[in-house]
Amino acid sequence: MAEEQAQPQLALERIYVKDMSLEVPGASVFTKEWNPELDINLSSNAEKLDDDHYQIILTVSVTAKNAEEAAFIAEVHQAGIFLLKDIPEDQIGQILGAYCPNVLFPYAREVISDIVTRGSFPQLLLAPVNFDQAYAQSQQQAQVDAQGNA
Repeated sequence: MAEEQAQPQLALERIYVKDMSLEVPGASVFTKEWNPELDINLSSNAEKLDDDHYQIILTVSVTAKNAEEAAFIAEVHQAGIFLLKDIPEDQIGQILGAYCPNVLFPYAREVISDIVTRGSFPQLLLAPVNFDQAYAQSQQQAQVDAQGNA
C-alpha cells in the first residue's frame, strides 16, 4: 500500500504587537503649519520556533519631519506565529518573505495610524505594499551579490 502524501498546512495561529513606540522630540512641531516629509521603512524577520512554527516580525518605522524638524518617529513590531507543516522546501522562502508580511501589514498599518493619531497628529494611513514584488527584488539582488562575490 502506498504511503499517503501529507497535505501542506499554512495557518496564522496568533497575531500580536511585539513592540510599539511613538517619540515626539519637541513640542514646537505643534505650533507650525503641518506639511510633513515622511520616511517609511519596512523590514521583516523570520525565526523558526519549532519544526512547524515560525515567528514573523514585520517592523514598520515612520519618521516625519516638518519644517526640517523631527515631528515624530513611530515604530511597530507586528508579529505573528504561523504554522507551516509539510510545505515544500522551495516554497518556504516565499511564504516567510512575502506571504506572512502581507498578512501582518494591515495590522501594523492600523497600529501606526492609531499611535500617530494618539500623539495628536493627523491620521496617517500607509499605502498598501506589494511584498511579493519586494521579495522577488530582494532575491534578484541576492543573486547579483552572489555573482559579484564569486
